[in-house]
Amino acid sequence: MTDAATISLAGEDHDYAVLSGTVGPKVVDIRKFYAQTGAFTYDPGFTSTASCRSALTFIDGEEGVLLHRGYAIGELAERSSFMEVAYLLLNGELPDASELDDFVATITRHTMVHEQLASFYRGFRRDAHPMAVMCGVVGALSAFYPDSTNVHDAGQRLVASHRLVAKMPTVAAMAYKYSIGQPFLYPDNSLSYAGNFLRMTFGVPAEEYEVNPIVERAMDRIFILHADHEQNASTSTVRLAGSSGANPFACMAAGIACLWGPAHGGANEAALNMLREIGTPDRIPHYIARAKDKDDPFRLMGFGHRVYKNYDPRATVMQKTVREVFGSLKVSDPVFDTALRLEEIALSDPYFIEKKLFPNVDFYSGIILSVIGFPTSMFTALFALARTVGWIAQWNEMITDSDQKIGRPRQIYSGPTQREYVELAQR
Repeated sequence: MTDAATISLAGEDHDYAVLSGTVGPKVVDIRKFYAQTGAFTYDPGFTSTASCRSALTFIDGEEGVLLHRGYAIGELAERSSFMEVAYLLLNGELPDASELDDFVATITRHTMVHEQLASFYRGFRRDAHPMAVMCGVVGALSAFYPDSTNVHDAGQRLVASHRLVAKMPTVAAMAYKYSIGQPFLYPDNSLSYAGNFLRMTFGVPAEEYEVNPIVERAMDRIFILHADHEQNASTSTVRLAGSSGANPFACMAAGIACLWGPAHGGANEAALNMLREIGTPDRIPHYIARAKDKDDPFRLMGFGHRVYKNYDPRATVMQKTVREVFGSLKVSDPVFDTALRLEEIALSDPYFIEKKLFPNVDFYSGIILSVIGFPTSMFTALFALARTVGWIAQWNEMITDSDQKIGRPRQIYSGPTQREYVELAQR
């Protein structure tokens, strides 16, 4: 075997094939490891385990690279649109003008939700978290659209994919409207994907809503930057749920539930809350000192990244976008001034440079969403809206992968060995 890894266990050597992707690290194929050795591998969090083959997204955290189908995220965010990126993720190639027109028209035809779904919203408390509402509503879509739940039918999978991408802005906007007691707005299909969402969120029936093109473009970029991010926790959850044959709406609801966790989808809210705690630029040195103190629990949120050991490639686009939005809206906000000063310090302070604690996409996105008018409770819901296309693309890829089996991680059992049952009266 020319390219193999040898593992010695209990005095016996076992050879395993070493696989390679188009880019990225080599991967030892251990699918037969248990059958041959009777042993498992141990990898909490699966951080050293490739759970699938995927042609969607590539990340090189050391170099700060994020590619969708081979295209750099920065280039897509600057030169493309979310609808183009959605087409790319779902179909493998960027569309030509005719293909994009057809795709947008298809998505547009699916933006409305079943009228009876409005009653479903009214079953929630008014103060219910938008993510709680979205978990329930997205899962319930399978009851309203049972004609696209057969995962073995390619046509039904395609319809479900289009429905989910199209309806998620409507679902998210309705969750927001319900929380503030305003009437739901029907989609306006003459608007762009981002513009339509902004209108459904902030418009009211009695007034004409004018979409700010700078805000619209910022929203579109945020959607692009959050569209997919390889095998993260929520994407892996979608794939795991899908591996059982669950319908696509249930799988998306599972992804939303996982994303709701503060360690995953709540980073931009944490970053904004930190900036509000700091308050004004003159207080930054105090918090910088606290961040450097190992005995102080305070941490700078929105800096560094678990995957990116270099600069987050998405942050460069957001760094520019936050300035455009604040300039357009002519907002005077100490939080913005604090963010700019903190960014400046972090990019020049040897402590942050040495530890590679650069501002990430969450540092900027929370500031932008806040000034546009979104409450922090909606931040993760917007993340879910954008990530839906990535989840759907990953789900479709998994369904058509002949190597895919139902997910079944193993464990190191640390409980008691077998013991005799003792009758209740004798305990």
